[in-house]
Amino acid sequence: MNGYITVQEAAEKWGITARQVQILCKANRIAGVARLSRIWIIPENAKKPTCEKRKGGLKGE
Repeated sequence: MNGYITVQEAAEKWGITARQVQILCKANRIAGVARLSRIWIIPENAKKPTCEKRKGGLKGE
């Protein structure tokens, strides 16, 4: 499909595992993601979501 990449391609592009990309898709953390049957399709220009847990300062700040 033109304009879309697979979970495996996104994993290589972002430097994370394919399973982590699937988890991000399921949690709607990637803009424009869609599911066709059992396959997630991700827009080519989608940005890697940031980790919300790591935002903020150190403990005690």
